[in-house]
Amino acid sequence: MSHKRVAILISGGGSNMVALLDSMVGDHPARPCLVLSNDADAGGLVKARARGVPVASVDHRPFRGDRAAFEAELMKPLIAAAPDILCLAGFMRVLTANFVSHWQGRMLNIHPSLLPKYKGLHTHERALAAGDTEHGCSVHEVTAALDDGPILGQARVRILPGDTPDSLAARVLVQEHRLYPAVLRRFAARDRTPVCLS
Repeated sequence: MSHKRVAILISGGGSNMVALLDSMVGDHPARPCLVLSNDADAGGLVKARARGVPVASVDHRPFRGDRAAFEAELMKPLIAAAPDILCLAGFMRVLTANFVSHWQGRMLNIHPSLLPKYKGLHTHERALAAGDTEHGCSVHEVTAALDDGPILGQARVRILPGDTPDSLAARVLVQEHRLYPAVLRRFAARDRTPVCLS
């Protein structure tokens, strides 16, 4: 069986990346080919290296104000690794339509809300402020619009009395680590049926 090649983009510690890497074993239809960060000091690169996965980094700071130039550099290790699927896992740079269109239909992202609710940042604070009874996370295909592509999976978390943004975020993260690997496995097998966890 020829495995799909997966590149994962991170900016920090990479806990979702670790969940994805650790899931791609045995009869899984995909294998990691690269972990790429916009920060050479990202903790996730150390974890990927420890698992024998090739790593690369492209610092975004020298490209301030020139996103296209940054993405041109980002493309070099990606093209070299030849991934079939790109997974954004806490990658904190907004990507241009040009970059997205190159990987359209092959790029996934995880977002800490039940999309289409709470696109963007501070999702846990916003769910609490709205008085929601449930919250969660979504995995979606990446399109040029922020947090907007077709939803491939969601996991729900009940909001408890006394929840803070931190306590809620911690419970959502547990579900992210279940949901993202489940969606990737299905997606790599060319199955786009949404995954629903609760």
